[in-house]
Amino acid sequence: MKKIHLLLLIVLSIFFVQCASTGNKTEEKAAPQVKNVIVMIGDGMGVSQVYAGLTANKGMLFLEKSQFVGFSKTYSANSYITDSAAGGTAIACGTKTKNGAIGVDPDGNPVKSMLEYAAENGLSTGVVVSCAVTHATPASFVAHQPSRKMEEEIAVDFVNSDLSVFIGGGKKYFDSRSDNENLLDKLSAKGFQIAFNLDDIKKVGSGKLAGLVADEHPALYPERGEFLPESVQAAINLLKNNDKGFCLMVEGSQIDWACHANDKDATISEMLDFDRAIKVAFDYADQDPNTLVIITADHETGGMSLTGGDLSTGEVEANYGTKGHSAVMVPVFAYGAGAAEFAGIYENTDILTKVLKLYGIEK
Repeated sequence: MKKIHLLLLIVLSIFFVQCASTGNKTEEKAAPQVKNVIVMIGDGMGVSQVYAGLTANKGMLFLEKSQFVGFSKTYSANSYITDSAAGGTAIACGTKTKNGAIGVDPDGNPVKSMLEYAAENGLSTGVVVSCAVTHATPASFVAHQPSRKMEEEIAVDFVNSDLSVFIGGGKKYFDSRSDNENLLDKLSAKGFQIAFNLDDIKKVGSGKLAGLVADEHPALYPERGEFLPESVQAAINLLKNNDKGFCLMVEGSQIDWACHANDKDATISEMLDFDRAIKVAFDYADQDPNTLVIITADHETGGMSLTGGDLSTGEVEANYGTKGHSAVMVPVFAYGAGAAEFAGIYENTDILTKVLKLYGIEK
């Protein structure tokens, strides 16, 4: 009798192991392939900036829908505290570089960016920012220059790139240049539709788009209105026309500036504006299960600390430790296909490696 019971136990054990194994294989097969990646960078956004926005919004952010959270280490090749150029280059190109450098390694050699890898593999690519498109973070995804200050040269790199869409400020670097060259004519010759305001941006339903809404930077929120979330939607509407997929970089640029100014209210306004842009990306990921959304920062700005608050009233009390950047790790939030890859603690340079792996692109 004991032998029968033992035999029955063995048979049942094998059965359950096989069922579990089959179930795992089914789950693996069901996991959607990553075709679209939206990388969203809150410039200067650390944990305190996130929680300040959440508190001011009485306990809710769209960002909270994120499924996995990690942290990235932000130091640059030559400094414990990075700037946006080196921080952006690390995320975009997977390379630590010197502060101030754009899309190059510490020796000044160009390094390929996430958007360039994507374009080479037939994907559509885009940039949407609430600053000049030639500013440090967006430039890191497109340009290759020894200094972030070379914005006219960076504008030339935009014209020579394989971008499908770019939206932000910086018009003067294209049409009011020291060399008197009008790069808008060159963009038109490459098939770009040029738009100078949000209404015209939203009218473009197909093809390539250069949206340049300000000579330098778009206005602070709330003066610029819903420019950032609506521009993200406009870019997605264009990029999704490519059956192979797309890669889009979005920056909530002026969180950083508010923190440099140690302006709590502006920090919160910019954070909530960025959060509304995040909702647009999450909504698209819900529509297209082959989409991954990554939200992170190039660095934290201001050494912001929350010293008090009230979730029921939205009151936030905050102090700042510096007018500059700080060295702390920054959060990495992920949602959608492949999101689990972004849990843990890692170098900011690993973000590119993870994205390429999920795309199936060799570095």
